[in-house]
Amino acid sequence: MRSFGKWLGRSLLVVLLGAVVVAVWKREEINRVLAVNSLFDADRIVSNFSTMNSAFLTVPLATGTQEPSALPTGTPFPLPARVQDWLVERQVTSLLIMKDGAVVYEDYFLDTAAEDHRISWSVAKSYLSALVGVLLSEGAIGSLDDPVTQYAPALAGGAYDATTVRDVLTMSSGVLFDEDYLDPGSDINRMGRVLALGGKMDQFAADLTETFAVAGAQWQYVSIDTHVIGMVVRGATGRSVPALLSEKIVAPLQLEGAPYYLTDGVGTAFVLGGLNVMTRDYARFAQMFVQRGMWQGEQIVPEAWVVASTSPAAPPAGPNAHPAADFYDYGYQWWIPKDGGPREYLARGIYGQYLYINEAEGVVIVSTAADRQFRVPGVDAGNVAIFRAIVDAL
Repeated sequence: MRSFGKWLGRSLLVVLLGAVVVAVWKREEINRVLAVNSLFDADRIVSNFSTMNSAFLTVPLATGTQEPSALPTGTPFPLPARVQDWLVERQVTSLLIMKDGAVVYEDYFLDTAAEDHRISWSVAKSYLSALVGVLLSEGAIGSLDDPVTQYAPALAGGAYDATTVRDVLTMSSGVLFDEDYLDPGSDINRMGRVLALGGKMDQFAADLTETFAVAGAQWQYVSIDTHVIGMVVRGATGRSVPALLSEKIVAPLQLEGAPYYLTDGVGTAFVLGGLNVMTRDYARFAQMFVQRGMWQGEQIVPEAWVVASTSPAAPPAGPNAHPAADFYDYGYQWWIPKDGGPREYLARGIYGQYLYINEAEGVVIVSTAADRQFRVPGVDAGNVAIFRAIVDAL
């Protein structure tokens, strides 16, 4: 009996030591999983959205050797009471307004600061679209009607086998992908765990096999389409998205901050939502679009692409489309309000991230938030109504 007790004690010690070794070996992965599980907690979401690099693998974007370009300041704009109430209701963390190229309002809330690098979520999709426009003009991507497998052969034989570059740009791949952020078992959340555990996003995309419609027939918002765009970009150029975006767009914009992407375990950028940028630098990108791709006298994004990508381009929505289909048309990774004025469009991200652009009025509005009620019906339309109220009051 005594020898059994010794054996049991030794066995328990071995198991305990093994658990300690595994915990140390997998510490980073465990910490990232814990970060994912608490990312949107009410008491942590604001801080998390400004410090994503403390929990996830990242890669920096080079900003070039030029000094940051100053954003001109205009006559200060007093926020209407309605907008001030909205800031509180929607858990806004930063708001920056530009009129005719000058900053007329800028402030930061909920203990955040101008220097914070704020997670873009799906605003990042519009950045990738801009990069595609540059590569198309340079001939690296031959045509929007090329099959994605021409540039990303790993997708051959899967759900993307019959899909073109245009199809993924317009979110009309027909690939079955559950985008429910509130369902832990959804595809979007499974993809988040792949990211947290250091897995391979490319493999996740290649493993998808089911479709709900013929490619190009229906619009249905599926974020994995944007990852496939990233695969196309990498396959067409032999370079990473961060390197290309740095060279073609970020460095020419002369940013103030040091932007970065979240990455998977092999350094592939999380292009569908992992860009982290200062609010003032988001404003630079948006203002460049107001100026039809021009910045400081340089044509960064072709004017024709600016217009094409921010105009309705997607096919009609299917019967189970994203709720936003009632309010928006979709371009090449940009949103266009159905009831909007000429040249009014947005980059949008979950939890209240917006780049609102009204070219006709010369207005840019950057709004970041930690709004856990972002999916409540009417919230998104209400946010756009606030942006339009600001335009009217300027």
